[in-house]
Parts: sequence; C-alpha cells; structure tokens
Amino acid sequence: MEPLVLESCHSTWLFDTERMRFCRVLKGLALDGRTSSSSTGWHAYFGLDIDPVSESFVVLMNPEGTKLLRSWRHVEHCTQCGGEATGELSLEELQSAARA
Repeated sequence: MEPLVLESCHSTWLFDTERMRFCRVLKGLALDGRTSSSSTGWHAYFGLDIDPVSESFVVLMNPEGTKLLRSWRHVEHCTQCGGEATGELSLEELQSAARA
C-alpha cells in the first residue's frame, strides 16, 4: 500500500485509498518523558474532499455524509497554527503507523 499522506498542523493523515480507510499519526506528544508520536487505529471512510484553495480537507465518515472530520493542510506561514509546524515524522515512523 502506498498511502495518500496529508500533513495537518498536529497530525499526519494516512489514507489507504484501496481499502477506504485512514489513520492519523499524532505529532508532538510527550510519551515516557520524551517527544514522540502515536497513531490512531484505522477507520473506514466514504469520501475525501480536498480544497486546494483553502487547504482544507473533509473526510466523510459515513455513506450519508452526515458525519465528517474537517482539517487543514499545514503549509508554510500557516494561518491555522500561526506558521509553526509541530515535529516532523520520519519515514520509519510513518511506515510503523501504517502497519499498525
């Protein structure tokens, strides 16, 4: 699986478009006294709408489109977080989260 990866201010979102599921790798958590990351479990989704103008994206969580998750992609000089990015994740950390 080669996931679609979207970076928000506080998470890296991994979308398995073949299986229609996603997970989030949370950034900047303090675990065991050190900065680390943690991932959510995989969740089914029923659609993904990415707005290239506003940098927002919406994840449809049910077929009716009544349950949604909305976030914004983190960009340079980000208006959502004031431009400060949280910690980056290594490729190894992302692969580990994708296998979970």
